Amino acid sequence: MFTKLRDYAILLFGAGVIIALDQWTKALVRTNLSIGEQWAPWDWLLPYARIVHWTNRGAAFGMFQSASMLFTILAFVVAGLILYYYPRVPRHEWALRIALVLQLGGALGNLIDRLVHGQVTDFISVGSFAVFNVADASISIGAAVLLLGVWLQNEDAESSPEVDETDSPVEGRVPEEGNPLHG
Repeated sequence: MFTKLRDYAILLFGAGVIIALDQWTKALVRTNLSIGEQWAPWDWLLPYARIVHWTNRGAAFGMFQSASMLFTILAFVVAGLILYYYPRVPRHEWALRIALVLQLGGALGNLIDRLVHGQVTDFISVGSFAVFNVADASISIGAAVLLLGVWLQNEDAESSPEVDETDSPVEGRVPEEGNPLHG
């Protein structure tokens, strides 16, 4: 029981930090910039990176603009699945645990925007890449961590030799007479 509570505390604390950072940065943008207005601390930075107030009813990076209700429902489903699945993930599978924390925080951060504002506030603009926010970045980084974790697990499984217990000698055991391996 204590183990599950500790697992949930870690999950909810991590997701809560992401949600708080996401909502705080979005509130700063909504308060200080009109929609479409951009800001950068130095003019030379403008072509490369800037803060721009943008809104989005679709998925991350402005995709699927007409599917707002679908993404609202999907966020609830994803959050429920993560809440169910997270305590069942073994502690040594740290990549999966981190990925789930990041994805829960991101999904709930954007869900809050959809429910409260009817759209998601985006503001991070890098080069010609789509405008995004902290929640979008969290979801994307979570997916990358998950893929990295799966790749590392596969690499580890391939590099560790498989031992056939029937072929390995038992240390300290004297072979029996008549054993063809006994010389």
